[in-house]
Amino acid sequence: MFEYCSDPRSLEGLQWLSCYLTTATHFSFYWSFLTVLTLLAVTAPLALAFGFAGASAARSHVLPVSWLGRAYIAAVRGIPDIVFFLFFVIALDQGIEWFRHLFVCEDLSQPVWNNGEFRVCPAAKVPANDASPFMVSAYSFTLAVTTFAIVFGAFAANVLYGAMTAVPRAQLETAEAYGMSHRQVFRRVLVPQMWIYALPGLSNLWLILIKATPLLFLLGIKDAVYWARELGSAKTSGNNPYPHGDWRLFYFLALLVFYLVSTRVSEILLARLTRRLSRGQATRAGEDMRKGGAAT
Repeated sequence: MFEYCSDPRSLEGLQWLSCYLTTATHFSFYWSFLTVLTLLAVTAPLALAFGFAGASAARSHVLPVSWLGRAYIAAVRGIPDIVFFLFFVIALDQGIEWFRHLFVCEDLSQPVWNNGEFRVCPAAKVPANDASPFMVSAYSFTLAVTTFAIVFGAFAANVLYGAMTAVPRAQLETAEAYGMSHRQVFRRVLVPQMWIYALPGLSNLWLILIKATPLLFLLGIKDAVYWARELGSAKTSGNNPYPHGDWRLFYFLALLVFYLVSTRVSEILLARLTRRLSRGQATRAGEDMRKGGAAT
């Protein structure tokens, strides 16, 4: 990046360090933090949508719908995250290729499963064999987001289901007495009231999601953990312009600081959101706010 970086072997001290920290590989490391933040920004609303759908289905008066919602919550929550991540990504990838195989492959006489191996025609491969590195990364990232959303959506569904149950039944009955339909009660009374009860659980779930982002490494995505291990490992080869010892401690320390800062910022924002949602609510926090306002 700098002109004096043309011959790193002749540099020492801060100049050597400045050249070392501005290599293309290090910029990939810095970019990986944006990948983590993008995953959080995309996964959180998707997981909340899955959770809301699962909780609503579990509360349904239609038994098949209720069973489906409860099965989704129980099945995903009952499987270890790492097992589900490794299984679901493979299953989803093969499911997409099998679906394409039915429509784009000319010869359908051969089974896709042959001697324990999954094989489809080249045209059904996703991504295509000649796909650009960007498309390959985008496809892997999409699979990762989908998996994260489904897993954490099940936990969010359990939290939201409990929050819906916690809303005082008297409020719902009062709304029904005023002539509201079940849909109107759900939309105008239950959903607005439930968030204050759901926020503590959703807050914990958000912090767990932040800590779970290193699972990207298991899904084949070069995230911050991958680059920290790669860059921190000892580089003593004579052909390496930046030889160094085992520096993984320093790289993982940088990751530790990043996650601690992310967690702390999240706690501050969530505390503010909790205070805002507690205003006027018949909860302990809302009562404390009311008494505090009356005292002033």
